[in-house]
Amino acid sequence: MRSDRPLTSRRPGRVRIGPIWLDALTFDETLDEIERRAVSGEGGAVFTPNVDHMVNLARSAPFRAAYERASLALVDGQALLWASKLLGTGLPEKISGSDLVPRLLERAGRRGLRVYLLGGGPGIALEAAEVARRRYGASIVGVDSPLVSRTGEATDDVVERIRAARPHLLFVALGAPKQELFIDRYRERLLPVVSLGIGASLDFVAGRVRRAPAWVSRAGLEWLFRLSQDPKRLARRYLVDDPRFAGIFLRTLVVPRSERLQMRKSP
Repeated sequence: MRSDRPLTSRRPGRVRIGPIWLDALTFDETLDEIERRAVSGEGGAVFTPNVDHMVNLARSAPFRAAYERASLALVDGQALLWASKLLGTGLPEKISGSDLVPRLLERAGRRGLRVYLLGGGPGIALEAAEVARRRYGASIVGVDSPLVSRTGEATDDVVERIRAARPHLLFVALGAPKQELFIDRYRERLLPVVSLGIGASLDFVAGRVRRAPAWVSRAGLEWLFRLSQDPKRLARRYLVDDPRFAGIFLRTLVVPRSERLQMRKSP
């Protein structure tokens, strides 16, 4: 398990829900921490857990192991944010991958950070790269849509292409848990890159998939909006698998608060 980082204030440093710890960071703190890791050469692995991740984490030991080694785990979804508040260990705000990626591309453009895009459907990464350059001024140093196994394994040439491009940030859009397993598997070989599992976020950047209106997201109904757009692919996830999160929440509720909360260290 990763060690605690030096943090300030008495707000919680990390909050436990189900099998994993989530970092209690604001959006701006998240951007600053990712940039710090990128420019300092520390690198890292950044995951954005949502309810679907929680359900899969409960039944996948390799997925849990990858999360245990993550540098940052950020709350992705209104349901997890509400759950943290009901547990009395409230997280400050939702930091979904689809919101984080454009903010990071904007910062990358301002700070001169190099970005590599990996994954997405046919042509998606190329379209997203063009948007990132035109809209945010981001330096996209590589685009790839390789075959990656269900266990996150790719061929050596994929890893070497990323290493040769020397990105600060690697956006991995392979879907969970494949993207997290890929990041965890190749983390040491890809240092000092900061790798982020971003799910369908390249589709949003490229404009292939429409984002839910802000009020829908705030109301916790983004899942319903996405289900209406792609019911065949998402019906089982949202209607069969994700309701199992209720059991995970109830099991967390009976854990003593002291065991699901880590305070920030004093400076």
